[in-house]
Amino acid sequence: MVEFKHITDIPTLMAWREEVIEAVFGQSPDKKLLDSNRDYFARHIADGSHIAVSASAAGTDMGCGGVCFQEELPSPDNPTGRCAYLMNIYVREPFRHKGVGESIIRYLVGVARKRGCFKIYLETSEMAETLYRSIGFMPMKGMMKIDCELPRRSEM
Repeated sequence: MVEFKHITDIPTLMAWREEVIEAVFGQSPDKKLLDSNRDYFARHIADGSHIAVSASAAGTDMGCGGVCFQEELPSPDNPTGRCAYLMNIYVREPFRHKGVGESIIRYLVGVARKRGCFKIYLETSEMAETLYRSIGFMPMKGMMKIDCELPRRSEM
């Protein structure tokens, strides 16, 4: 059985985040990116706009995930205006394809629903899209994004 622990201490959050960045992007984050993540966690964990969890069984950490809470203008499809953005969903290699990722997602969706979020969304890789669809996530109609060139390090 998967157990969830809310993570509030910055060192643990940072260890998970660094592991996720290395696994997803295939590179170690530089100091500037780590500092930005640390600042993000310090602000948003403290004010409750981000909740991070780890998933474990028998004392072994298997994965993690987070949910970021935002507010937009209320609309017919989101009357509260409350939104939840799932992020940093990650399962360590030995525990993949065993229901851990699904457990993390369902847990975070439950947290978001308890906060009155009518709009819960995420970004996905092709590898995880089937999992998200099996839980009930669907592509968001009408969404687009613009890729902005990242500033050069000398401009940051």
